[in-house]
Amino acid sequence: MRHKKANRKLSRNTNQRRALLKGLAISLFEHGRITTTLPKAKELRKYAERLVTIARKGDANAHRLVFARLQNKNITKKLLTEYGPKYSERPGGYTRIIKRGRRLGDNAEMAYIEMVDMDHFVAEAAESGEE
Repeated sequence: MRHKKANRKLSRNTNQRRALLKGLAISLFEHGRITTTLPKAKELRKYAERLVTIARKGDANAHRLVFARLQNKNITKKLLTEYGPKYSERPGGYTRIIKRGRRLGDNAEMAYIEMVDMDHFVAEAAESGEE
């Protein structure tokens, strides 16, 4: 029985799993949308949504906590200045998982994971790029 065993192991030891989730989260916050396998996307959702919830506070302690988990100054700043205020009124559900089909090589189920309301960010990027 799997009582009180909440997370997936993803066929990795603890340190490798933490590094994987950190790297996926950095890519997600940097690009807004990434492609990965479905189990990784489901685990990343938990990890990323906790970070956004912390970043919503926007104080110095939130900055320390987010940086401690990501170890990336640029993404930490982006989380606290862009994503935190953007999702301040939203009570959760900052990410969306969209199933994409199966990968050709090993038939693994693939999925997109993206930040909710990314259309707004994409439109802003397109406008600033054109000017």
